[in-house]
Amino acid sequence: MQSHVDEGSSSEVTEMKDPESRTIFAGVDGRTDTELPEWYRERHGNADPVTFAEAVRDLPQAVETTVAYQNPYTDEWVETERFNALVEPSRSREQARDMDAETDPLFHVPTDSYSIINPVDVYGPLEEVLREETIDGTPLGEVMFGEIRRYRGGGEVHMDIMFDGLEVRLPGRSDPITMGVTSGYDFFGEHAVYVEGFAQDGYCSNTMRSLTDKEVIKHVGDVRNFRTWWEELLAQVELVADDLFEFIRDAQDIDLDFSELPFTVTEFYTLLGFPDYLAERAAGDAEANAASPFEIDMWTLHSGATYALTHFFQGKEGASLDQYVRIANDILFNPEGTIERVEQAYEQQLEADGDDGSQASLAGERALASIERVSDDLQEKVEQFEEREDALRERFQEAMG
Repeated sequence: MQSHVDEGSSSEVTEMKDPESRTIFAGVDGRTDTELPEWYRERHGNADPVTFAEAVRDLPQAVETTVAYQNPYTDEWVETERFNALVEPSRSREQARDMDAETDPLFHVPTDSYSIINPVDVYGPLEEVLREETIDGTPLGEVMFGEIRRYRGGGEVHMDIMFDGLEVRLPGRSDPITMGVTSGYDFFGEHAVYVEGFAQDGYCSNTMRSLTDKEVIKHVGDVRNFRTWWEELLAQVELVADDLFEFIRDAQDIDLDFSELPFTVTEFYTLLGFPDYLAERAAGDAEANAASPFEIDMWTLHSGATYALTHFFQGKEGASLDQYVRIANDILFNPEGTIERVEQAYEQQLEADGDDGSQASLAGERALASIERVSDDLQEKVEQFEEREDALRERFQEAMG
């Protein structure tokens, strides 16, 4: 039995395209007695969770079945070995019993080079790892929680898996930033499986994505050893948890004085590449959470970006979201690159507007000079970001063998 969040009664803010269903889980299996953290339970309308193992085994499966085409001259159906249809077996049985069954069992018709990877193939090995790996002496399986989201008839799935206690706590906040992974798969020939480091800020429910490199396995070739894969990935997440507090603390020491800059906070986000509707939401959140709406530190600017992406992004999970996540993460992890990107975008904007005379040209030069001063002021702090990121990358490589 699934625990679906009632979208109408939940206090949760709608994020991205609404999934067809959500399943909230806590604990790896029935042997654990895991409760959702208070901040997460409140956000999800006091949902009654199931175990992770139960949720995974309730996800749709895919099996191959023969494909045929109709000869237009004879009306005969001719089988072909070059393609095989991917269907959901339980839905196929239901359709056999009732031709008017509501749910179509067909997911996709790929070529014969396609490798099926079902959810239990991927997440079954994760369950084993979670029973053995510990945090402060407690198996990860006893502190895991999160949600699974289904799209396209269950043929596309995304999930957030977090670990209560694997966290970053900021001064003055009662709720932690909880670490974990976001993962998913589909049966449509795109990615068979992906996973990346992830965190959720309990203080404001913002989601921080792509905290590690995204690992992707395609629908072709041999399926690798998922148990080893999960062990390496979870080691990466623990490394990020160790360093995230330091990145945030450093970013809080870098202020942008918008009274000295030639653009507003909203324009800062549009210059980075955010569409107007996201830039406005990000700027509103950053200004509301800064000590001064004119002087905002890089952590608060990053938090504004993640707020907009978590609660107001109008696209779908996947590549369309990832491009904006990278921009948001650079604000926190690569402040120098962020300022350079803003400067280049502003310069291109000036060139596109054309030269309206010497006064406009002079104003443009002054504006660029003010951005360059910010970049120069950053130089003394850039080294510590670069050194920490290099060290983290090196440890990632060690973790991945």
